[in-house]
Amino acid sequence: VQLVESGGGSVQAGGSLRLSCVTSGYSDSRYCMGWFRQAPGKEREAVSAIRSDGRTRYADSVKGRFTISKDISKNILFLQMNSLKPEDTAMYYCAATACSRAFPPPLRRVEYTDWGRGTQVTVSS
Repeated sequence: VQLVESGGGSVQAGGSLRLSCVTSGYSDSRYCMGWFRQAPGKEREAVSAIRSDGRTRYADSVKGRFTISKDISKNILFLQMNSLKPEDTAMYYCAATACSRAFPPPLRRVEYTDWGRGTQVTVSS
């Protein structure tokens, strides 16, 4: 199994970025995917998650600004980030875990088993 993020960069406040995560080794019907972020000196926190049937969840801090999606045919997970703020500056990680459609996609770090290496997002004021 492998997760490889890309798309990070430096933008000014109010700008947009789209992160991508190429996945391999996952059976889509059995897995949830998520985006997390970690700023220097802070805990890794959930940003968004998506279940195999497309149900999504978002952290309150990004609702209305970020959109998670996936291209099943290409095994790519996306995070469209709009109206970026300096407080969005962090290393962003893609994660995956086996999950059931009986439950919402998880937003707790401990529930994810596989992680990418991250891509840096820097938002300047």
